[in-house]
Amino acid sequence: MRHSLPTIPQFYVTAPQPCPYLAGRMERKLFTALQGDQAEAMNDTLSRQGFRRSQNVLYRPSCAECCACLSARIRVADFKPSRSQRRILKRNAHLRRHVTSAWATEDQFDLFRRYLDSRHADGGMADMDVFEFAAMIEETPVRTRILEYSDGTGRSKGALWSVCLTDVLEDGLSLVYSFFDPEFAQNSLGSYMILDQVELARRVGLPYVYLGYWVPGSPKMDYKARFSALEIYHGERWQPLEAPERYSGTTHPLSVKPIAEQVASLAMPDTLSAPVAPGRMTRGL
Repeated sequence: MRHSLPTIPQFYVTAPQPCPYLAGRMERKLFTALQGDQAEAMNDTLSRQGFRRSQNVLYRPSCAECCACLSARIRVADFKPSRSQRRILKRNAHLRRHVTSAWATEDQFDLFRRYLDSRHADGGMADMDVFEFAAMIEETPVRTRILEYSDGTGRSKGALWSVCLTDVLEDGLSLVYSFFDPEFAQNSLGSYMILDQVELARRVGLPYVYLGYWVPGSPKMDYKARFSALEIYHGERWQPLEAPERYSGTTHPLSVKPIAEQVASLAMPDTLSAPVAPGRMTRGL
């Protein structure tokens, strides 16, 4: 007779490396593997505590002297688009959403390369090849969908304009990664995909749309604070972002709890044992 033991998650910390959002700072991540029969429960539970998924890893910033990165989500029931966001919806009304399983295509990769070359040529993903791209899309142990947005009626009818990789959580949609055709940057396609998925979450009865991290002081992240009904995970609880200017992302030596305390305070799915202490330092994700 074969018996299976419950999987106890082991947590690790990456080695410090330059922060991609705030100049002159170093980032470090707390992470754990996402695998086995409990992968979806882990993704649901830790996403509610500020974690994000990247392939088969769940991670959360754990920088030594900085706590600027704040997980953000939109309360779908309370969201109301601003005037400028209504213009974005109108500007992109010709786009058609197509939802598929997490399967990479050549059209997606071509769009991804144009996006990186135009907007993130010096970023950490700039050298990704087609195999690494396929891994980013397809290596998922949870419910993940690809949302493709194509021109339905315009001069480029049928052309792929933007793509979003999205996890379906117990309590919402989690936008893992998105990219779009830089030729149509004036259409604010990043914001459009968020607006569209807020409406999609509303239709299927999911209360939240998770946006990843909002980083005060980072121009790359300013757009997230423009969405109404936004909550941030701060002080180990979700709270409304009512005054973005109050969050400066300042640093000091006591900003972050010791790693062992962070791990010990994490809630785990009921079917798992309590998390063990963090493991040794590793080189990175």
